Amino acid sequence: MRAMVYRGPYRVRVEEKPPPRIEHPNDAIVRVELAAICGSDLHLYHGLMPDTRVGTTFGHEFIGVVEQVGPSVERVQVGDRVMVPFNVYCGSCYYCARGLYANCHNVNPNATAVGGIYGYSHTCGGYDGGQAELVRVPFADVGPAPIPDWMDAEDAVLLTDAVATGYFGAQLGDIVEGDVVVVFGAGPVGLAAAQSAWLMGAGRVIVVDHLEYRLAKARELAHAETYNFAEHRDVVVLLKRVTDHLGADVAIDAVGAEADGSLLQHVTAAKLKLQGGSPVALNWAIDSVRKGGTVSVVGAYGPIFSAVKFGDAVNKGLTLRMNQCHVKRQWPRLFEHVRNGYLRPRDIVTHRFPLEDIAEAYHVFSAKLDGCIKPLVVPGPA
Repeated sequence: MRAMVYRGPYRVRVEEKPPPRIEHPNDAIVRVELAAICGSDLHLYHGLMPDTRVGTTFGHEFIGVVEQVGPSVERVQVGDRVMVPFNVYCGSCYYCARGLYANCHNVNPNATAVGGIYGYSHTCGGYDGGQAELVRVPFADVGPAPIPDWMDAEDAVLLTDAVATGYFGAQLGDIVEGDVVVVFGAGPVGLAAAQSAWLMGAGRVIVVDHLEYRLAKARELAHAETYNFAEHRDVVVLLKRVTDHLGADVAIDAVGAEADGSLLQHVTAAKLKLQGGSPVALNWAIDSVRKGGTVSVVGAYGPIFSAVKFGDAVNKGLTLRMNQCHVKRQWPRLFEHVRNGYLRPRDIVTHRFPLEDIAEAYHVFSAKLDGCIKPLVVPGPA
């Protein structure tokens, strides 16, 4: 089969790989119809995630058609068109029983923290991802779900991570009616978080980024106030000033490990790999939220040290909530929001690339060319 293959930082290409096979009675093999490149895939592409091995296939956002199932699989059948959450999880361990699918204890030898994630290094279990023609889906009875007949394919693929994670970020904020919510990052997750904040009762939504085309998208899709931090000497002072000098009620970090805004933090994190990620956006969230407020973190960070202002969070009495999204837990509400027209995930998509052009797709997305916000990958004919 043809698949995207990692060959080192900034080096990806399409190669022939042996097709995946049924390795366990609960496995399924899915022929990928549509995949996406996520902002967190860029952390792998840039060499920031530990134990990203040469030969790995990325891609944790994908939908497709079931081509083969193991003898124990009962809930999906050959020919079913399914959407697959980015979490690999067993459905029965201590954490899964509590709905914490992202923290499954049975799918990752490194599961003291994160569970399994498709195409996201051996730190997250070593599973090949969906930027390929075929992908092995373990625990096929608990992860994949049939795509509703009424749902657009591009909506479905966005619900496997980006939109679900943005919704989860707003959910972690415990937003109450009238809250002022500030979202750091106007990428796909940040846009979804801003849209979701309104659904949860926010009275005001502010989005902060430094790319004008992404801020324009935030105004268009999320009807948010927007600020370009590159145009202001101190974005925290700005946010305090526009919130009656109190700060926001809720701050959502939808940026993660490669946040711009501080040359020192960017160099020590992205270049020298001395931190698990540049904590600029997270520190801005801590500083700009009011005392007693809530900080929600859904941006991806690596497992090692980051220079976070934890003392400030303690002294302000903040609530910090964070995790990888438990995707399937969000689907019932998200399906209703999409069906009722409150959310249209496909509006976030800006580019579509055939699988054979995967190197170009990563370059365009990484370099922020051509107004790229969310690229999709089409394994078959484009």
